[in-house]
Amino acid sequence: MARFELDTSKVNFIEVTEDNDGQRIDNFLITALGKVPKALVYRIVRKGEVRVNKKRVKADSRIHSGDLIRVPPIRLPQEQAAAHASDDLLQGIRDAIVYEDDAIMAVNKPHGLAVHGGSGVSLGLIEAVRQMYPSHTFLELVHRLDRDTSGIILIAKKRSALVALQKMLVNKSGIQKRYLALVHGRWPASVNEVKAPLKKFERKSGERIMLVDGEGKASHTRYKLVSSGPHYSLVEAEPVTGRTHQIRVHCQFQGYSIAGDDKYRDKAQVLIDQQHGCRRLFLHALQLEFRHPISGEHMSLVAKPNKDFEKFLNKEGCHYEL
Repeated sequence: MARFELDTSKVNFIEVTEDNDGQRIDNFLITALGKVPKALVYRIVRKGEVRVNKKRVKADSRIHSGDLIRVPPIRLPQEQAAAHASDDLLQGIRDAIVYEDDAIMAVNKPHGLAVHGGSGVSLGLIEAVRQMYPSHTFLELVHRLDRDTSGIILIAKKRSALVALQKMLVNKSGIQKRYLALVHGRWPASVNEVKAPLKKFERKSGERIMLVDGEGKASHTRYKLVSSGPHYSLVEAEPVTGRTHQIRVHCQFQGYSIAGDDKYRDKAQVLIDQQHGCRRLFLHALQLEFRHPISGEHMSLVAKPNKDFEKFLNKEGCHYEL
């Protein structure tokens, strides 16, 4: 979407362009007011301080080209200077572009880079990409990857592409994702799927996690054993549903947590990882298959893991071929 130079201490009026036609007002504001916490965005909408064509709206209301949005003055908890991506980061992202055309871009996101800023992260992949393409009025993430997960992620360069791809995701059809996961122990070749409902919980520390729970949402992951070593196994994982941390929790539920998983491995697995020099989450988004949102062409995009990932697999006797 277009980026706006807004003075949040004053009332702002924004006219909706074709790039944002049909978008939800909450998602529009979260992007337009990038430095404003999401909770504050929802609060001003709920209190009726945001108006579209002089009328109150709900968070899920849709906006349309030509609409005039009134944004009230916003008191920020703490004013922060906009973060700027380093030249090394920008070059690293350029080198990691797997595919690009006028409508979409696919990037092999490195481990440790958040997909977007927020929650203590000042700069993410999408902010860096926007700095790379300052003349582009629309650059939006199609989906998400955890910060510690590496691999392929799609960015839409047109609203029509974003809408089409997100419909595929919502309808659970049209986009197929394939991951590589290095898990503890010897994964049984007979286990080729896990169906276990997932529910969100909060630890005493405030950390949010997902656990298998009978009252949770239906969740389904397909698995395929690729290879096994003395201590770890390499599996392919295909999430049929798209719940938070789904692959990670389903692996844990089977008793084979992913190597380097700080949220879901047990103390014994932590010790094994330390002994073997495992210093990251070994989960990688390897492949995306989908119909191009504009041309309809079948796309199969692959992002190979980096050399450190492959070196660790080889050391542990877990080999794979694309």
